Amino acid sequence: QVQLVESGGGLVQAGGSLRLSCAASGRIVSISRMAWYRQAPGKQRELVAAITAGGSSNYADSVRGRFTISRDNAKNTVNLQMNSLKPEDTAIYYCNIYIGTQYWGQGTQVTVSS
Repeated sequence: QVQLVESGGGLVQAGGSLRLSCAASGRIVSISRMAWYRQAPGKQRELVAAITAGGSSNYADSVRGRFTISRDNAKNTVNLQMNSLKPEDTAIYYCNIYIGTQYWGQGTQVTVSS
């Protein structure tokens, strides 16, 4: 059994910052890929950022240069530092890991007011 616990969401004004964290626990040997997705009301879930075990990362065009993904392999954690937030970043953010199969967190709400 694998569990993902997210934290760090909340309400922030446009231009502000938030840091999301996700901790994975359970029957985990190593995590090849860790990622953050988001889903806004009425829209499909989309990839925000992903990072491999070796530290290679990729970002959605809409967040590149504003968001930074990082991970701690020893602690099985992944973080998302979000700066210069915009109202269009408002969504539920989900942590995702791949260890032969995908696992999802429960989601954390991020709301950016204008």
